[in-house]
Amino acid sequence: MQDALTLIGNYYAAFNRGDWSAMLNHLTDDVVHDLNQGPRETGREAFRAFLARMERSYSEQLRDIVVASNPDGTRAAAEYVVHGTYKISDEGLPPAHGQKYVLPGGAFFEIRDGRIARVTNYYNLQDWIAQVGGA
Repeated sequence: MQDALTLIGNYYAAFNRGDWSAMLNHLTDDVVHDLNQGPRETGREAFRAFLARMERSYSEQLRDIVVASNPDGTRAAAEYVVHGTYKISDEGLPPAHGQKYVLPGGAFFEIRDGRIARVTNYYNLQDWIAQVGGA
């Protein structure tokens, strides 16, 4: 269990540093990524492309991170608060002009051989749209 908590903690620490290589190193090659209200993507390269898109349009820090795990460390969950800036318009979303937002979110993880094999992210998209002035 502690290994899972440490793994997820290190994954989010890398996110907050903007260290995409370290984040990717915490993932299996065949990682499954379920985007909030979006498609399922598979593979580390798809995750790398997702991070590049995120870096282009958003500047985010996760705060108040709480991580829990099942006893054998094969599954975990995290809750956090996203503090962000919407820098450049993302496809299909409202126009960006540096809007700030604060949004609770969460994720579920499957862990295999000491790496993250699945990440499923959740947040309230309508709340985010309202905060950036798109509602």
